[in-house]
Amino acid sequence: QVQLVESGGGLVQAGGSLGLSCAASVSIFNLNAMGWYRQAPGKQRELVAAITKGGTTNYADSVKGRFTISRDNAKNTVYLQMNNLKPEDTAVYYCKGSGSFSYWGQGTQVTVSS
Repeated sequence: QVQLVESGGGLVQAGGSLGLSCAASVSIFNLNAMGWYRQAPGKQRELVAAITKGGTTNYADSVKGRFTISRDNAKNTVYLQMNNLKPEDTAVYYCKGSGSFSYWGQGTQVTVSS
């Protein structure tokens, strides 16, 4: 059973920065891709950023230039650095691992005040 544990959420003012971490219970090198998703109240869960096993990254248009996804295979951890945060970034952020199955973390709240 793969477990993903997110950390690093919190409250920040608009224009500020936060870093999220997702620690996996297994080697993330064995997963095809890792991603960060978010879900705001009343909205569907959406992809924020993803990184493949080979290191290729993909971002939602709304976060391009502000967010950076990275992975440390040695630590089995994926990161999301969020800069210049906006109130519309407020959501619960989830980590997802994709392999033979999909695995989700429990989520971490990010709140950006205006």
